[in-house]
Amino acid sequence: MMKRFALFLLMGFPLAAMAQPRKLTLKECVDIALERNLNVQRSKNNVDIFEASLLQAKAAFLPTVNAGGSYGQNFGRALNPVTNQFLNRNNNTLNIQGIGTLNVFNGLRVQNTFKQSQRDVVAADKDLAKAKNDVTLNVITLFVNVVLNNELFENARFQLNSSQAQLDRIKKQVAAGALPLANELNQEAQVASNEVNLINQENAYTLSLLQLKQALLIPAAEEIAVQAPEVTVDDLVLDQKAEDIYRIALENMPEVRSAQLKVESSEFALRATRGSYMPRLTLNASAQSNYASASDGPIRRSGENTILVPFGQVGSGAVLQPTDPNAVFAWQRESILVSDSYGIRPQLEDNLFKAVSVNLNIPIFNGLQTRASVQRAVIQKENAEIAVLETENTLRQTIETAYNDALASSKTYNSSLKQVRAQEEAYRVNKQRYELGAINFVEYNVSENSLFQAKSDLARAKYNFVFRKKVLDFYQGKELGF
Repeated sequence: MMKRFALFLLMGFPLAAMAQPRKLTLKECVDIALERNLNVQRSKNNVDIFEASLLQAKAAFLPTVNAGGSYGQNFGRALNPVTNQFLNRNNNTLNIQGIGTLNVFNGLRVQNTFKQSQRDVVAADKDLAKAKNDVTLNVITLFVNVVLNNELFENARFQLNSSQAQLDRIKKQVAAGALPLANELNQEAQVASNEVNLINQENAYTLSLLQLKQALLIPAAEEIAVQAPEVTVDDLVLDQKAEDIYRIALENMPEVRSAQLKVESSEFALRATRGSYMPRLTLNASAQSNYASASDGPIRRSGENTILVPFGQVGSGAVLQPTDPNAVFAWQRESILVSDSYGIRPQLEDNLFKAVSVNLNIPIFNGLQTRASVQRAVIQKENAEIAVLETENTLRQTIETAYNDALASSKTYNSSLKQVRAQEEAYRVNKQRYELGAINFVEYNVSENSLFQAKSDLARAKYNFVFRKKVLDFYQGKELGF
């Protein structure tokens, strides 16, 4: 009884109304997927990586500038870097320097690397667009499956309602003696069969809804439902051939352009690698200075005036005073005190050293490293060209498959539509005849099941055709929606 009561609830209310979940439109599902999809986020990160490489390639045209310094303490005998004289005392030293290098010519490697990075950035953007297209197509496929399974569920519910109502009428006729008990038992079996079919359709709907949640990264416990779009099959004509659609897709699909850009990128990478065979010319400039604590102290210089100073005494090693009558005098320039201290700043200013040089490096032999790099670059370029052909073939096969599926679906839809109309009329007549006892239960049951199957086939053909045609429109650059 509880099972029958639950089935009556399913018969009386749509699945989406039971838990009153949040309804999502197709556009909302696509937006959620694009925001949460990890592959899309990874593609965005790849774009950022290639943009950083492009910035580095631009900066390679600029000179490199480096600055450095060192500070140390010497103990005992050491060389004074300021005076280049040895001294035997503790000494603190400071050295600062700056070096700049400008690349004048290196076989056009910088230029080709820059062009390669430009192609890589645009190709990464196309890969991002391809990732978004893949997510969009996948979500739409899952969304259509949910809508289709919900419609099939409604068909199964209608069939169960119909068979249950027929069972109620048969019971009354059996009770009145108008029909035999076998008719009631056969109808109960049919109702039970329809109950099983309803449960199967419910399971199919639940599974398709779960797959949609997983694509949107929504937890399975969160209740959602889809808002079915208005799907019409007014035009069942495919006005373009698969080859025409393929030619348009070659111009619109980002994966094709990405593959072509990667070929161009590999070509510039090959040119940059071959530039290693060429000489390298650089312009260098440097400046440095130093300080030593041993040179601290007053600064004196020789003046212009001369004075007599005691020099010594013949035959004696003692230095005499100027007043000694035996002293020997000599002329010496007068020493003038310039500064009381010779500190860090004046030493660095006085010891400043500048240099400019040109460096030419001619490659002769480096263990065949350049040759191996060139060979690898050639192979990578060939692989990129193969990838273009592979992408084009995959696109062609996808379009041809979608076109054939759409064409088959249009034919199936037309046939199913005629079949449903015929089965509806046949079921109406057989139902009346069965109630009058003109046909047996088996004939009536076959008519009912044929009508249900025809309606299910019509629903599948309708959604298959509409979706396949929308996919073909998508490959032509048209907006994919309902």
